[in-house]
Amino acid sequence: MNPSVRNRQSSLRWGVEQRLEFIEFRLFWEGRLNRSDLMQMFGVSVNQASADLNRYLKFAPENMIYNRSERAYLRSPVFSPVFLSLDSDLYLNQLRSVADGVLARDNSWIKEYPAYDGAPSPKRIVNAGTLQLVLEALRGRQAVEVRYQSLSYPLPRWRWIAPHATGFDGFRWHLRACCEESGKFKDFLVARIIETRGIRAARSDPRLDRDWHEYTEIVIGPNPGLSDSQRQVVALDYGMQGDQVTLRVRRALLYYAIKRLGLGEDGSERTPEQQHIVLLNRDDIDSDLLSEDGRETA
Repeated sequence: MNPSVRNRQSSLRWGVEQRLEFIEFRLFWEGRLNRSDLMQMFGVSVNQASADLNRYLKFAPENMIYNRSERAYLRSPVFSPVFLSLDSDLYLNQLRSVADGVLARDNSWIKEYPAYDGAPSPKRIVNAGTLQLVLEALRGRQAVEVRYQSLSYPLPRWRWIAPHATGFDGFRWHLRACCEESGKFKDFLVARIIETRGIRAARSDPRLDRDWHEYTEIVIGPNPGLSDSQRQVVALDYGMQGDQVTLRVRRALLYYAIKRLGLGEDGSERTPEQQHIVLLNRDDIDSDLLSEDGRETA
């Protein structure tokens, strides 16, 4: 990017820069936009929408061409992004959020929606009041007394926990907290906190939670039982270089990462067509991190 363009960008107000990003999003993903798109998305006036389009042209004069018959700006053949990184996740995450009901369609930057559906999954219920209280405890370095149902015990139990971080395993929200009963740092599912009572200063130091603060790596590659062509497409699908990719993960989240990738077992009972990827560095991973021991999420 031209340094003068970068300098001008840094002086833009956040609202203006967001609208310029929107212009670029629509140009790249849908090939066109007009003033009404800006007006509908941001509630700005005709004059403001025109000013934004002209401002964008000053940054990237060759990125769009006005088509009088269509009364719209069209993406030019030499389009090159100035405000956005061309990342497919930017588009696909909005599409998924709208489909899942997380993001209202009117608040999405996508205008022309492709046909889309996704495999359903049960909604995990997290009580808003419970979440508010544990987040307050987390921010204030406090402990909170919770009635927690672990599947390791038949009935829920009261205990003091001192949360210091949150985590997501792809399906469920966790709290990383010190269980003050055992003095150990563990994972607690927010949805399994049945009720709360009391809050006080924490007795633990979150800096001592080694598994949260330290990272490890998992190395995955295509299943060697696949054909050359199949291995190549799996490598492409997972963004591998040299038939492998390394994922950096917190030690505390390694168990969930391995489980989500379907790598918890050696996969010997599944065919290569069923088990597309394999864990290449299983022998280098601390086996304790792959077990259920020390977790309250079972």
